[in-house]
Amino acid sequence: MPAALDLARDAADVTAQLVDIPSVSGAEKALADVVEEVLRALPHLTVHRDGDAVVARTDLGRAERVVLAGHLDTVPIADNVPSRLDGPRLYGCGTSDMKAGCAVQLRLAAHLTAPNRDITYVFYDNEEVEASRNGLGRLARTHPEWLAGDFAVLMEPTGGVVEGGCQGTLRVRITTDGVRAHSARSWLGDNAIHKAAPILAALDAYEPRVALIDGLEYREGLNAVGIEGGVAGNVIPDACAVTVNFRFAPDRSEADAFAHVQEVFAAAVARGATIELTDTAPGALPGLDRQSAAEFVAAVGGTPRAKVAWTDVARFSALGVPAVNYGPGDPALAHTRGEYVEVAAVLEAETRMRAWLA
Repeated sequence: MPAALDLARDAADVTAQLVDIPSVSGAEKALADVVEEVLRALPHLTVHRDGDAVVARTDLGRAERVVLAGHLDTVPIADNVPSRLDGPRLYGCGTSDMKAGCAVQLRLAAHLTAPNRDITYVFYDNEEVEASRNGLGRLARTHPEWLAGDFAVLMEPTGGVVEGGCQGTLRVRITTDGVRAHSARSWLGDNAIHKAAPILAALDAYEPRVALIDGLEYREGLNAVGIEGGVAGNVIPDACAVTVNFRFAPDRSEADAFAHVQEVFAAAVARGATIELTDTAPGALPGLDRQSAAEFVAAVGGTPRAKVAWTDVARFSALGVPAVNYGPGDPALAHTRGEYVEVAAVLEAETRMRAWLA
């Protein structure tokens, strides 16, 4: 059993304690156990557990409830555990993504006994692997009431800048059919790769939309990310498939996004192509027009920007909870062998979160 967490130490020291308890996706139990233990010892919190996800709540009857969420798991360790302090930087697996954010949550949970809003602290498992195993997704299905709130902050690494909401994403597979033949007698066949030309032409001519939502600029993108076709060097191919990824602004629903993709490729479909939706995930509105969000931005400082990627804030959005991303780590360092977090950034993140909640 790992040693108990010492939340009397500063957030950077708590980050080191968390890093020193390995928690690769699927093996978070030891870390979840010590997080649960330290939270259950705090009388002002009510604590729940589901698998290796731990949820702690204040119940002070405040007018608003905010949710602070962070994942406990990391990518596989790359000879970077235990943690190592080198001057102003703390090195180790998960320092940036996202044990520094979890450390800030734990410090707030321990020391904010009478916050100005009720707070739900969520520590969940299996974020770094396939969505079907995601602990936050599991909680949303089995205990959605645990995640209820007026506003949520996912403490993913953002370099200490608020990143609002997230983009949605979908993938489609657009297939063309032909007739196989010997390439020396090509007139006897029907080349499926040639019939993909309207698909590629539509992509080449496409002008992506820029959506301004709550003052944040979301840049959409529609791109081919794969193409399959061909049988042999002397055969006219009878099948071709183009995989297209659409990253869409959070003011579109998944259905709207798919309808837009179908419209873009309508000419190809009219010529016999078929479109299959293979993967989809919704975006999340930033909710920066909410009073709690505006106060959060004012407290943490900086100029908010759009999250031009998909994150778990989308799960909160699906539950009707506006959410943003904010954390002390540098996202460019996530998953790297030399991953680190600036000690000053961790301390500053806690200070700014306290200013908002105290």
